[in-house]
Amino acid sequence: MKAQFDILRTSRALVLKELDGLTLEQLNNTPVGFKNNIAWNVAHLVVTQQLLHYKLSGLNCLCPDQLIEDHKKGTAPTTTFTEEEFEEVKELLMGFPDTLEEDFNAEIFQNFTEYPTSTGFVLTSIESAIAFNNFHEGIHYGIIRAIKKHV
Repeated sequence: MKAQFDILRTSRALVLKELDGLTLEQLNNTPVGFKNNIAWNVAHLVVTQQLLHYKLSGLNCLCPDQLIEDHKKGTAPTTTFTEEEFEEVKELLMGFPDTLEEDFNAEIFQNFTEYPTSTGFVLTSIESAIAFNNFHEGIHYGIIRAIKKHV
């Protein structure tokens, strides 16, 4: 499992690197042809990881409920982040992989509710959810890179 946590940390570092040099306006800009923006995608990564790992395990998510409501699957940007709000999201993005690994090693994920993803893959355990989340993060890393070309 150590490799899965390292993959998550690495992918998030790559996401963070893509944000370098972008203005808040660029982060919040939804280009024509896209359903969302870079800031939404970053927040979506934070939210999805929490839902797939903590909520499906019957545990409380570690990010604000409003962040979840605004950035879960099926949502689109309805507000823009302030500089301060987006800094908080980036802190969660980079801090949660360590928290997840610590919680996994502490064996807090004792229950798991089976979940069929929109890709057709069925999550049956915390281990499968961690692996699937890494796949999901890769998809959104690609989307962030595509949006970046248009802002």
